[in-house]
Parts: sequence; structure tokens; C-alpha cells
Amino acid sequence: MSLREKFTGTGIAVITPFYTEGTIDWESFGKLIEFWIKGKVEYLVVLGTTGESATIHGAEKQEVFSFVAEKVAGRLPLVAGIGGNDTAEVVDAFESFNLTGYDAILSVSPYYNKPNQEGIFQHYKALDAATPLPIIMYNVPGRTGQSVVAETQVRIANECKNIFATKEASGNFDLINQIIKNKPADFMVISGDDPITLPMIAAGAEGLISVVANAYPQDYSDMVRLCLQGKFKEATVLHSKYIDIIASMFAEGSPSGVKAYLAEMGLCKNTFRLPVWQVSEKHHQKIKELMKG
Repeated sequence: MSLREKFTGTGIAVITPFYTEGTIDWESFGKLIEFWIKGKVEYLVVLGTTGESATIHGAEKQEVFSFVAEKVAGRLPLVAGIGGNDTAEVVDAFESFNLTGYDAILSVSPYYNKPNQEGIFQHYKALDAATPLPIIMYNVPGRTGQSVVAETQVRIANECKNIFATKEASGNFDLINQIIKNKPADFMVISGDDPITLPMIAAGAEGLISVVANAYPQDYSDMVRLCLQGKFKEATVLHSKYIDIIASMFAEGSPSGVKAYLAEMGLCKNTFRLPVWQVSEKHHQKIKELMKG
């Protein structure tokens, strides 16, 4: 199966479930994996931002990667979230983690340092040279503080042959259109922004890495498939159904919102590692009302 075949459609940026004391809830994690597979999504992204990767390190990170690979057992493609703002540290992580069972790496653009565009390009060039797997780059300026401009993304697409896709979460349609217009034919643009996935696919994106599909995998992956088939009228029904739900998932931070939904579904505890925290009680009540339809 080609990379395009593996990663066209819906991937989930999966949550990491915790017990109240903050240890990983492996039992719930296993149940969630079966729930996501039953929901017919195309792939899973492990230890991205939604998985609270900022508070999971070293041997524990390897334990998560290995656990998911063992439970999925080849039933879906897997993507490992390995990124950071120290290029050498990311390269070391590429070399040290056992990624057996994984098909690609998701690597966020450097945050906090705020490098210029040449620094961002050189960062990805170094990752391209060191990676054991194909890479999806990730532009999310709302979290990193700086956008990877279209020119830089197209340059990476042309010059870094192990980087085959971008997860685009800038929400900037001028930037998105410029990438889609100027990228190589085999380079994929993947939405990283649930609310605008339908128009992004209409513009030429090839799918989504979703937060919402943690809780609603069947409907959201169906919506994406309809879009990819050009059936936008049918897709709009599902898109519209989730507009308010999506807004509520991000209103007080993610993954705080989506874990509130999953907790109400009985799929995991509403528990996090600091500094992430639960949504307010008022907002949780709003979520309960939205879930009643």
C-alpha cells in the first residue's frame, strides 16, 4: 500500500487516557483503540498534541508507542508523534525509539524558539536526513507561535524527499491554497483543523488528522470519505451536525474538551496531566446538553 493510500482519509490524533493519579490507564486505552478501529478511521496518530505528549517522556513514551502497535496489530497504519524545538534532540529520538509497527512520523514545526523560515527549513532538512520513517510535517501556529509559510512548505516538499505530507492547521486559506497550487504532485496536504476540513478537501486536501474523531470516529470518517468522493451535499449534513460540538471541544482547550465527551461516553476518565485541566463545570454541562442532540 502506498503512502497516499495509507493516509488519504481520516486519522485520529488520539488521546492518552489517565487514571486519577496521573498514571496511564492502559485498560481504557485498549478499549479506545477498539472503538476507533470499529469506527472505520483510516489511521491513528499516537502522542501528538492531543495525546498530551508534552508530559510523556523517555521510557514511558516508548511504552505508549509499543502498546498501541501491539493492540492495533497491523489493522491500521500508525503515525508516531516525535517533534520538538531542539533539532538534535529530535534526531536522537528518531534513533532511540523502537517504531516497529509504525508507518510514519508526525513532527511539529519548532515552537518557542521562533526560528526564521530558513531555520525551520534546516530543521526539517536535518530530520529528513535522519528519519527511519516517512515524515508528516505539522504547521500549527496557534500552538507554536509561528507559521511555516507556504514558500517554505513547498521548498520542504521539493527538497526533503522523506517528508511526504503536511498537516496544515494554520486556518489560513491563502497559505493552504498556495501550498496546494505549488506543491509536487505526490506531496499530500492533510487538514489539521476539524471545523474547516470540508472546505479544505474541496480545495484539494486529501483528508484530516482529527481531534473530534476520538469521540465520533464513524460519523467524522464518513464525512471525510464523502468529501473525497465529491459528495459535498451529503457531507455537509454531517459537517453541520458537528459544528457546535466541534466548537465546544475547543472552547476551553484541547484535549480538555474531547476528554469531557469521552468521559461522558464512559470510554475514559476526565483526567489529565498538569498543566492541562478539565473544562469548567458550566462548560461540561453545555457538553452534556449537546450530546443529547
